[in-house]
Amino acid sequence: MFGKRDATATRPDPKPAPAPASAAPAAKPKPAPRPPEKTAAKPAAAPGPKPAPKVKPVVSTADTQHTDAYYAIKTTIFNALIDTIDLGALAQLDNETAAEEIRDIVTEIISIKNVAMSIAEQERLLQDICNDVLGYGPLEPLLARDDIADIMVNGAGDVFIEVGGRVEKTNIRFRDNGQLMNICQRIVSQVGRRVDEASPICDARLADGSRVNVIAPPLALDGPTLTIRKFKKDKLRMQNLVDFESISPEGAKVLEIIGASRCNVLISGGTGSGKTTLLNCMTGFISEEERVITCEDAAELQLQQPHVVRLETRPKNLEGSGEVTMRDLVKNCLRMRPERIIVGEVRGPEAFDLLQAMNTGHDGSMGTLHANSPREALSRIESMITMGGYNLPSKTIREMISGSIDIVVQAARMRDGSRKITHITEVMGMEGDVIITQDLFLYEMDGEDETGRIKGAHKSTGIARPRFWDRARYYGLERELAAALDAAEG
Repeated sequence: MFGKRDATATRPDPKPAPAPASAAPAAKPKPAPRPPEKTAAKPAAAPGPKPAPKVKPVVSTADTQHTDAYYAIKTTIFNALIDTIDLGALAQLDNETAAEEIRDIVTEIISIKNVAMSIAEQERLLQDICNDVLGYGPLEPLLARDDIADIMVNGAGDVFIEVGGRVEKTNIRFRDNGQLMNICQRIVSQVGRRVDEASPICDARLADGSRVNVIAPPLALDGPTLTIRKFKKDKLRMQNLVDFESISPEGAKVLEIIGASRCNVLISGGTGSGKTTLLNCMTGFISEEERVITCEDAAELQLQQPHVVRLETRPKNLEGSGEVTMRDLVKNCLRMRPERIIVGEVRGPEAFDLLQAMNTGHDGSMGTLHANSPREALSRIESMITMGGYNLPSKTIREMISGSIDIVVQAARMRDGSRKITHITEVMGMEGDVIITQDLFLYEMDGEDETGRIKGAHKSTGIARPRFWDRARYYGLERELAAALDAAEG
């Protein structure tokens, strides 16, 4: 099964069957290396049309600081492994068996080459090589950690992470830019996309829903750049945001009523402010009886309702055709009998179609966009529609916006790294040519403590009967709304 491979095998990284990001426990190391004749004598897997099962990587969560000598030894042993192993047969094995085979052969290679390594170093090397062959290489220890929000790879030698709102450099590095590029291609190929010189920019996702962006040379001058926005394994709820002090309990209750009473919601915020997390939390208040359709560039929303249709855009193929844009998805949604339409991110002319959907019986639709304030969010919607080629007067576009959007929720990332919901704002309507808004909740800063953490509080603006009061009453939620507003004011 693991006979000598052709000398023209590609180096330094193989491309086995795509592997999901989830991790499997490492197999225990063998007490003694397996004799070479046993490795060569193992029968090959029977051929057949059945696709190869996905194999999962072995994850090391130990400290990953290594010396140049370690990487030199690893490269030598890895190359010897590639010359020995049959990747086609390996892809037919389940995760644990494949990892066991790799570990046995690497242990044998270490013995044959008389490499002087401690038991701990050898175990680290075994885990790293299993990650390289079966998973995402040096990224595996970072993907296994649930406290990391972002992984940022700026070429083979610079890997940064965000933990607790702070960006820090890690000791992790790739063997070279070739290995990094191979891992980028492995990631994007799992969702049917590609990244190369002809198509150097790509958005993709991991099996757990984490968002991935790759930009490759020649656009990235210092080697491939990989950015992963990780999702926590446990889906956050609105109560978690209260525990994190991102919103007050009264504000969270108002957001719950907004979601349950089918208000049209726009979530605004900067990069990394928690827009998608907040959108996930608010979709938790959608009734299980409703049909929900989501439209995203890279599917990352985690709705728990039983009747959800998930749609994802598609880039152009090698011939330059076959592209499916966000606008195509939103327009098609209207033919699918949706009760709510959720757009992962509004960034172009699909804003016009989303407003039309909101204004034609699809109440409770939601979307996110990049803006620094609720009023700026409304202005950006107007700009997107104008740039989409619609020859409409500004007042007509603003009337569409004011008649479609009920609530704008503003999220922000503070300078200490914490994330706050800073505004819950109602869209009241038009006064002349101007869209009128009113704030229901605001976050007011009171300074910072001795550790540099921002202090503040979410406060009600004193609005006793918001504009969506009648909608809340229609769904029997007016008493809960009144209680939440009274508690916030008191």
